[in-house]
Amino acid sequence: MPNIAPSALSATAAPGLSAQGNNLSELLAKILTLSAEISKEAARRDLERELPFEAFRLFKEAGLGALRIPVALGGPGGSVADYIDMIMAIGAADSNVAHALRSHFNFTESLILSPNTAIDRTQLGRVLSGKLFGGAHTEQGTKRPGEVTTRLTRTGETYRLNGRKWYATGTAFSDFASFSARNDEDEFVSVLLPVDRKGITILDDWDGMGQRLTASGGVMLEDVEVLPHEISKRGLNTLVGRHTSTLRQLHLAASMAGAVRGALAEGTDYVRRQARSAAHSAAETANADPFVQKILGEIAAGSFAVDTLIRESARALDRSVVAFAGGDAEAIETALIESALTTARTQIIASQLALAAATNVFELGGGSATSRHLNLDRHWRNIRTVLNHNPLLHKARVVGDYYINGTTTHLEEGKVF
Repeated sequence: MPNIAPSALSATAAPGLSAQGNNLSELLAKILTLSAEISKEAARRDLERELPFEAFRLFKEAGLGALRIPVALGGPGGSVADYIDMIMAIGAADSNVAHALRSHFNFTESLILSPNTAIDRTQLGRVLSGKLFGGAHTEQGTKRPGEVTTRLTRTGETYRLNGRKWYATGTAFSDFASFSARNDEDEFVSVLLPVDRKGITILDDWDGMGQRLTASGGVMLEDVEVLPHEISKRGLNTLVGRHTSTLRQLHLAASMAGAVRGALAEGTDYVRRQARSAAHSAAETANADPFVQKILGEIAAGSFAVDTLIRESARALDRSVVAFAGGDAEAIETALIESALTTARTQIIASQLALAAATNVFELGGGSATSRHLNLDRHWRNIRTVLNHNPLLHKARVVGDYYINGTTTHLEEGKVF
């Protein structure tokens, strides 16, 4: 696979919201137009493995990467619900693009809930100016997920970073990226670097059957210079870390919901434009066939149910944000448990509905529905790939344990919930 030039977007960074205005309604109004542009040629891009650099250029140009920044910090003040609705809309156009934005919004969420240091203000300025953030923390070849072999070694006044990362989703389209490592004291740390720094090579070597255009493969880190202020401690089980972990899970579900919307839209178009009634059908045309109508109605109902579940989870996460603003530790803890539980329950059921909808789209017609030109199977492939990120069977067991025994262990650890 060829290497990716991560600096391809850097020169086209969007002007900041201070130049564009930070009116939330105006910003949200851009999503429909952006999604329509992203949807163009989406099926072909997937077939030809053409990474969606243009989609990310348009996203940055629209200033939507700053959606969650509060008004008090110079942003538009979009809620979690606003952000998740945007991800579903973009996912309907191309779930690769929606998925690849996950690291950016994880970073901005952590930023707005963390102490406001000088470095935080620098990063806020970058987000407001249109910069996108990616990253990669997982590694291949370790005994267990989460183990890190990448090393950060001090050399005089600076440090050197060496290792190979995996699941670098969205980093190819980003301006900055974070990487986890072990320092000389074997402590777990994170570094945040510009992606065009010498020694960082982003590889387009993701070989998954779905989400083929997220550039979710590897990153080579070869003697990369790291400055002291670019290093921070990283923890998943902090209160903010737990909130952002749940948010990352919901982001995945939202990109899945977008794929269901895509299957519904393209399935409807296929029936109207191309499908024929079956040989034994009493109907003259596919659009008059009651069985085709029934299947499409079920797909539409599944899409509606998935969207509704995800929006409920987004509201739960917004309640966590309100609790953080209030500063009451007990209220924050209660909100975090509830949002983690809500998102887990959502994923368990939404996954079943999404896979069924993406499968049933092929019941709308005959052999022509399987045409590579239509590429309808990408929706199922994308949904299945997203759902493989975290174990749904484990989520169901954890939810059951909570209801039976009140156990919150895995809801509190900030990993897969």
